[in-house]
Amino acid sequence: MNACVRAAVRTGLNNGLQISGIWRGYEGMIDGDFMDMNSRSVSNIIQRGGTILKSARSKVFKTPEGRQKAFDQLQKRGIDALVAIGGDGTFTGATVFQEEFNVPIVGVPGTIDNDLYGTDFTLGFDTAVSNVVDAIDKIRDTAASHDRVFFIEVMGRDTGFIGLAAGIAGGAEAILLPETPTDIQRLADELAKGAKKGKTSSIVIVAEGDDGGGAFEVAKGIRGLLPDYDTRVSVLGHTQRGGTPTWNDRVLGTRLGTGAVNALLAGHSGTMVGLIGNQLTSIPLKAAIDQKKELNLRMAEHLECLIL
Repeated sequence: MNACVRAAVRTGLNNGLQISGIWRGYEGMIDGDFMDMNSRSVSNIIQRGGTILKSARSKVFKTPEGRQKAFDQLQKRGIDALVAIGGDGTFTGATVFQEEFNVPIVGVPGTIDNDLYGTDFTLGFDTAVSNVVDAIDKIRDTAASHDRVFFIEVMGRDTGFIGLAAGIAGGAEAILLPETPTDIQRLADELAKGAKKGKTSSIVIVAEGDDGGGAFEVAKGIRGLLPDYDTRVSVLGHTQRGGTPTWNDRVLGTRLGTGAVNALLAGHSGTMVGLIGNQLTSIPLKAAIDQKKELNLRMAEHLECLIL
């Protein structure tokens, strides 16, 4: 997100605009927590994870009274357009706010889940997958040395984009996703089949929203079917969300931040900028929220990788 903030600020300044940063998103907007931003404000941030402007969930912004306060603060500050970086919740709030007060808003897709329609990739996804693959590589050393089956739980409460990409890149033997029903017996059979072929260790990726109940429950089920197997569970948790962003995320953030400001200057509003086929695109915010982005389960069809 910092690469995006940096690009938006500098693109705006280069076009003669005055730029303000809003601390803590909609919550900060309600509180009038703004800061003037210049080119130096965004120096030395492109390599930092997270966002220098911070983020916060706002229950108050979900109420008409809260949104009225936010609009009054914008008026007081002289802010006449917004760039909103976030996911489903951010865009839902932006859509309602724009409809109520006619404030021009352009959204930038920022979520590690990569589940927003209208863009091939969202900010943070590439970095999150890289973090997971790095963890898989390290865990595999232990798995191979001690002849163990590791169940690695990754983020993905509703979608399996992280699990699928990281599982393929990390060479997992099986990947369990929310989009597909989990068959513990089939997983056990595949692990046993691999053992008969001489495989002494395995990696199973489990998305947190998998219907098998998460990595601990899946591992428990496998222990019941394969009691002689040495199994371990590793939940990666919020390690996936932080750290130095990849070059892909930095370039994506830069392109989307610049694209969002240019879209506002061109008179666009209520839209999301995205990247499809390496080309900047734009779709209505409502479409980004309402339409479902499908997971390509055929990505692993030619690999010896079980997708459940």
